[in-house]
Amino acid sequence: MGLLSKKDAALITDPLADNNPITIQVLGICSALAITAQLKASIVMAISVLFVMGVGNVVISAIRNIIPSKIRIIVQLTVVAALVIIVDQVLKAFAYELSKELSVFVGLIITNCIIMGRFEAFALGNGLWRSFLDGIGNALGYGVILIIVGFFRELLGSGTLLGIPVLGDPIAKTGLYSIGYENNGFMLLSPMALIVVGIIIWVQRSRNKALIED
Repeated sequence: MGLLSKKDAALITDPLADNNPITIQVLGICSALAITAQLKASIVMAISVLFVMGVGNVVISAIRNIIPSKIRIIVQLTVVAALVIIVDQVLKAFAYELSKELSVFVGLIITNCIIMGRFEAFALGNGLWRSFLDGIGNALGYGVILIIVGFFRELLGSGTLLGIPVLGDPIAKTGLYSIGYENNGFMLLSPMALIVVGIIIWVQRSRNKALIED
């Protein structure tokens, strides 16, 4: 018998595709627009949310039976805020420049609809293991979209990936620039992130017609 049952495995795999929190549930759009101009920032945000959701779901599940229903939202906010503070301090200690680039967006993880939604919809009604899997699955689904969007925005907008030139030197006109290619500055603007997400949604629904709403 494997480590994960089919039902448990679905908690991780479903959010990666046909129940993705961004492209299907349309949650967490703000950060997808704001921080995906650079692939590095997208990866760090994805890892940050992975930590907050994985640990947060476990904590909420562990104390779910002692949380008064009238203050459960306050408790959930307190838990996620504490975890976000940990993430913020770690970034400042080990990746200060990147923490400045992410700026307030790390703090806005506290109000990320995906995290609060999974606390409320899943962690409050399930055990530790399944809540952990649900948090990891939804965080991975969120992170995959951020990384895809960040990949194309940085590549087409700056000609770099993780800050490393991959298309050549636009000043010396080497690589693709030698044949007339120019970076698309529009890709670095937030509206282009929405367009890239829209293309992902279109591809996803083209592949799976069941996702198309009547």
